[in-house]
Amino acid sequence: MRGLNLKPSRVYQTASLLLESNTISQPPPWFKTIGSIPPSEILTRTQPTQHRVPNSKPRTRKPSKMFKPQQIEYEEDRLRREFYGDHPWELARPRVVLENDGKDGQRCDWSRIQQPGRPLNGESVVQRQLWLMYKAGMTQAQAYDISRKEFYALRQEEEVERRVAKEEALWVGAYFGKSVLEVGAELEDKTYESWKAWATKEIEAIERQRDAAYTGVGTSNEDEPSESGVADPEEEAKTA
Repeated sequence: MRGLNLKPSRVYQTASLLLESNTISQPPPWFKTIGSIPPSEILTRTQPTQHRVPNSKPRTRKPSKMFKPQQIEYEEDRLRREFYGDHPWELARPRVVLENDGKDGQRCDWSRIQQPGRPLNGESVVQRQLWLMYKAGMTQAQAYDISRKEFYALRQEEEVERRVAKEEALWVGAYFGKSVLEVGAELEDKTYESWKAWATKEIEAIERQRDAAYTGVGTSNEDEPSESGVADPEEEAKTA
């Protein structure tokens, strides 16, 4: 067996010897940092912190993921999967992603789902559901039902406000481009016309093949006898 490779742990000593012997003219950028904060001298891998209770069932083989950190999962993650599984199109809405410190519960009052200065999204439903579960003592299903209905009501209000604003703008002479439905309808019509042209060409090709199958039957050689097998009497007279 090969021995342990200790060269990486002795990189600071090696660099010091190279400086003393003038092999290198100036110290590397990491020289002072490694000297003040040396690397660990423990050569064995430490087991990561266990965030879940390990499986109590006896195992006959050695675990393969002993040193792999366990996945950290919070209660909000499970609620988010449930909400976005029921409302996948909410993920398509544009959002401003900013880093936060995880203290939204201290700055927001989730006794109501709508918060000043905070856009309405799926995270509002999750935080409102958590508040109802722990503050109002509701079950997960009850809290999800209430927060979801409040979310639908606010979404409907936003849609009504958007339509009214658009109608007012059109009344005073504003011009808007094509809507999403109009663009989708045009793309659908374009695809249908291209498919229709392709289908027409395919039908014409099939008809030409069908006509070619019946063309030239009995015309390839005029001297051959007729299909009935009876010889022509005039031809027999000439030959006689």
